[in-house]
Amino acid sequence: MDRIIEVNPIDRLAVVEPGVTNAALSRAVAEHGLRYPPDPASWEFCTIGGNIATNAGGLCCVKYGVTAEYVLGLDVVLASGELLRTGRRTVKGVAGYDLTRLIVGSEGTLGVITQATVALRPTAPPPLTLAAVFGSTAAAGAAVTGIISAGAVSALLETIDRVHLRAIEAYRPMGLDTEAAALLLAQCDTGERAPADLAAIAAICTSSGATDVVEASDAAESAMLLEARRAAYPAMERLGTIIVDDVAVPRSRLADLLDGIEQIGLDCDVTIGVIGHAGDGNMHPNIVVPHGDAAALERGRLAFEAIMELGLRLGGTVTGEHGVGVLKRDWLQAELGPVGVRVSRAVRAAFDPNHILNPDKVI
Repeated sequence: MDRIIEVNPIDRLAVVEPGVTNAALSRAVAEHGLRYPPDPASWEFCTIGGNIATNAGGLCCVKYGVTAEYVLGLDVVLASGELLRTGRRTVKGVAGYDLTRLIVGSEGTLGVITQATVALRPTAPPPLTLAAVFGSTAAAGAAVTGIISAGAVSALLETIDRVHLRAIEAYRPMGLDTEAAALLLAQCDTGERAPADLAAIAAICTSSGATDVVEASDAAESAMLLEARRAAYPAMERLGTIIVDDVAVPRSRLADLLDGIEQIGLDCDVTIGVIGHAGDGNMHPNIVVPHGDAAALERGRLAFEAIMELGLRLGGTVTGEHGVGVLKRDWLQAELGPVGVRVSRAVRAAFDPNHILNPDKVI
């Protein structure tokens, strides 16, 4: 089910089947001067159906938001076999409960998505990109909070730590500074204002302790920097088994999260690389476990659990965009509390009373 059924430039929407990849949709609508803003790092192979099921984010969600903000309507097959159509094609509409938003992020537990109507936006001006090098992750975190508090306009604000920088450079040499503790990528797509917006971000990075701030000289160099970010996970897989984590905290607690993860790595004697969407406080601590090392796997599990506890303690959430599945069921219950769990289970039972859709997942 990988057809793009319709692209409507006037209504600024597209109708797609769930197997359409994010990249295929983005390229198809670009021919009409439009864009589909959600852009997970895995955009070349992740599907719109998967993006909707997990309410995926992406590199530019700090400015453009996550998948839920672009889903106008869905065709969903219920556990009963009935077809439920949710949402509408209009810009506005508040008739009834928002079943579309309810299904987005439900991880296949409420129904099977067979078609989606998604909102499009005009293509943004060509962006300007900078890379700032930091001697510590704490300094990079301070730069992020400084950028946000100053109201600086950024379409992308990503961090890459030393573990990832070295893995990426070994996987796909790009001339990255592998001695840096952290690399901060920022991008502005505000047209004529972009140079001034990027200069403001550069100044904050410098005042926060950046040892070097370099603006990409052209579109090719900018694309290379983003490619480095997108290559992070396949690069890390070469180091061993990767326990992928996903935790989000209020942006004001980002530095605390980064410091805490570093300490957890030391306490559990495991390598933890941290990469993520710094602009919205959503980090991906990737725990490296050597293949076939059972003791290291157990230490990695303990580190994973400690990161979950840290995220909640800092006022955050156990998953910013990857979802719950099986691995985080208990942690979801800790986050929701008993009333939230009861209400969530009642909603699921209303859609799927026999618990046949993606059983034993989420809640």
